[in-house]
Amino acid sequence: MVLMPLGIPPRLRRGPYAIVLLSLICAPAPATAWAAASRPSEGDLSPRLAELAKPSVRSASPARQAKELSLAAEGPGSLLRTGNRVLVEVRFDRGAAAAVEDLRATGAKIVNVSPRYQTITVAARPAALPALSGVPRVAGATEVLTPFTAESTCPSGVAVSEGDAQLRADEVREPPFSVNGSGVTVGILSDSFDTATKSANGLQPIATKAENDVESGDLPGETNTCPGQTAPVDVLEDYEPTDPDEPEPGDEGRGMAQIVHDLAPGAGLAFATAFTGETAFAGNIEKLAGPGPEGAEASVIADDVSYPAEPFFQEGPVGVAVSKVAGEGVTYFSAAGNNNLFDAAGNEIGSWEAQQYRDSGSCPPAVASLAGFHGTHCLDFDPGSQTDKTYGIKVAPGATLTVDLQWNEPWLGVASDFDAFLLNSTGGLIGVAAGDNVEISQKPVEVLPWPNKSGSQQTVQLVVNRFAGGTPRLKLALLENGAGVTGVEYPRSTGTDVVGPTIFGHDGAAGAISVGAVPFYNSTEAEEYSSRGPVTHYFGPVSGTTPAEALPSAEVGSKPDIAATDCGRTTFFASLSAGVWRFCGTSAAAPHAAAVAALMSEAKPTADPSEIKGALLASAVPVEKSDGCAVGTGLVNAVGAVEDLLTPVPPVEPSCPVPTPEGSVEEARAPGNWGIEALPPSPPQPPIDNTPPEPPVDSTPPGTSFGKRPPKVIRTTLGNATAVFVFRSDEAGVTFLCRVDRGPWRTCPARFVRRYRVGRHVVRVVARDAAGNSDLTAVVYGFRVKRVG
Repeated sequence: MVLMPLGIPPRLRRGPYAIVLLSLICAPAPATAWAAASRPSEGDLSPRLAELAKPSVRSASPARQAKELSLAAEGPGSLLRTGNRVLVEVRFDRGAAAAVEDLRATGAKIVNVSPRYQTITVAARPAALPALSGVPRVAGATEVLTPFTAESTCPSGVAVSEGDAQLRADEVREPPFSVNGSGVTVGILSDSFDTATKSANGLQPIATKAENDVESGDLPGETNTCPGQTAPVDVLEDYEPTDPDEPEPGDEGRGMAQIVHDLAPGAGLAFATAFTGETAFAGNIEKLAGPGPEGAEASVIADDVSYPAEPFFQEGPVGVAVSKVAGEGVTYFSAAGNNNLFDAAGNEIGSWEAQQYRDSGSCPPAVASLAGFHGTHCLDFDPGSQTDKTYGIKVAPGATLTVDLQWNEPWLGVASDFDAFLLNSTGGLIGVAAGDNVEISQKPVEVLPWPNKSGSQQTVQLVVNRFAGGTPRLKLALLENGAGVTGVEYPRSTGTDVVGPTIFGHDGAAGAISVGAVPFYNSTEAEEYSSRGPVTHYFGPVSGTTPAEALPSAEVGSKPDIAATDCGRTTFFASLSAGVWRFCGTSAAAPHAAAVAALMSEAKPTADPSEIKGALLASAVPVEKSDGCAVGTGLVNAVGAVEDLLTPVPPVEPSCPVPTPEGSVEEARAPGNWGIEALPPSPPQPPIDNTPPEPPVDSTPPGTSFGKRPPKVIRTTLGNATAVFVFRSDEAGVTFLCRVDRGPWRTCPARFVRRYRVGRHVVRVVARDAAGNSDLTAVVYGFRVKRVG
């Protein structure tokens, strides 16, 4: 999970490198440099660009080009390239923004547009450089040279995260400790390592490939010239989509690897993708920790991937794998997530949870009218005496709302089926998530995304209906990766409902060190988007094909455990900010913490994960403006962590309790107009009526059963076969609703006859009586049509 930086002020660093740069500037220039400076330009091209555009120069090797232009062949002061293009700043007298299409027509790729400076940065092929002069209103085109940084190439490369200094890792590499992670392998799990075709934000071409990072010293490998850094990253499995519908990889794993290399340049690195499903993710965790040649023997692992279906109320397969390798000697770090949200009043609104499903007894018309959805048991979101069947959510323009709804039943033991619906401001249906949780998935989860494609904020209404089952605890989380939701209808915890916590899945596993994010330029406050804890489990872990037992009592895990740097410098990931590629989010924080653990492991090779975790937590620096639910025990302090590891200190645990009520149930609802379910004032009490009561209304649902059904295997010599069902009920005058395979629910006769193609089929049936009551649990029959002869 990664966030794009917005206007982050770079922190200026001082030191001996300023002297080096000054000496470079003041050194006498070679004769060829003066010659190049005096060459005539071609139109509005700088002399170097005019020279580069000549056929004899542009067809030469980069090294030869550098010599002809009197530039460094590579590194600082060389032509800044992207593939076979060079970066050029095109300056305009006026109207720069209007010239974008004219520049594209020359074959140039737009990298950045600066209205303030009337300058457009482009990536252009040398042969196309003269065409830039023909663009109207161009005042000049100048080459961009690779910048100097305040770091040397060794030990950590040309782009070093500011977290190296913020977390004091640079001090640990110096005496008296003098450790750099040697002898330790750090495993990384993310989307991809070296398969991206464009930048993570999709706005720029990919700035480097892994081989370029090795050459610049930002990753280890054969062409890395720094001592002891020639062992390449061990890529066990990369992710490269083979279908257009698959997500575009961002090489986030390579960005994470750069961070580890910045702080612990002596450590070995290994990578495996986590983008091939939950169980494959779990398998790759064990591979990274496992022995060679199939494994990487990593003793420290960091990941930044969370699947929406990972359980809220127990450890899933990924969490089980984390706990397994942690028990075998691996120190495991997981990004806490970027799902915290604030409303205008300062409430943390990333999640909402009710301790028990409150059945309102009815549903909004758009849901009640859906055939086959049993739309009569919608959730009452109001914890007080009123009834509110919708949960208002304000979605920012252009944002995608993602609602992750889960209930407190164990995987593989799901007995309840809830559906989620989204209504617009007038009550129209705009989204549905209605999987078969009992018969098919056996997972208590529904995920409902909705993109706000308009140019204005939209208030939408979430509706949750109980299709079948009981009334368990229920929680919804808004997975917004940092932004997109500006307000919710119920923003405060009460005595019955809990609002705020968004850490879930393996990020909250007992075996994982969950890492929150603190910006590199401000150590006093956590990032607003960094997910908050705690995590509460009610069932044991998912450990096989049978449901886990309920725990004797709820287990509350104080998460996150600790915090580390984000938005530090990289060579290519994830977004340009003031000319610097910066990597934001807890995805960046986790590898920062993992790198410090690698330094600690070298300092004390016999240390086990509990010792490393204990020293990290005990030595952390308090984050002044943030509590334990955002940063755990505080910001990683590498010097203190190594000292505490070598001279053990009493353990310190993070403190993040379940949010306490912030008001009465009557005050739970936010003020303002929340749309179709706005609560009216309580009506006046009617006068006492002494007339005899009406006969009781039938509210008992009918039972459903099969009177006749086909054999489990129907054999046929054709491509299809006829199957006959007879449906029955314990009430007279009922109608039947049936669903064949994954088709819609529809009315069916009591004797149901149709043809089925070769293959497996499932028929589901419920009875509905004259009073409108439907059986809460469908009867299900599966069979197979087999072709023979």
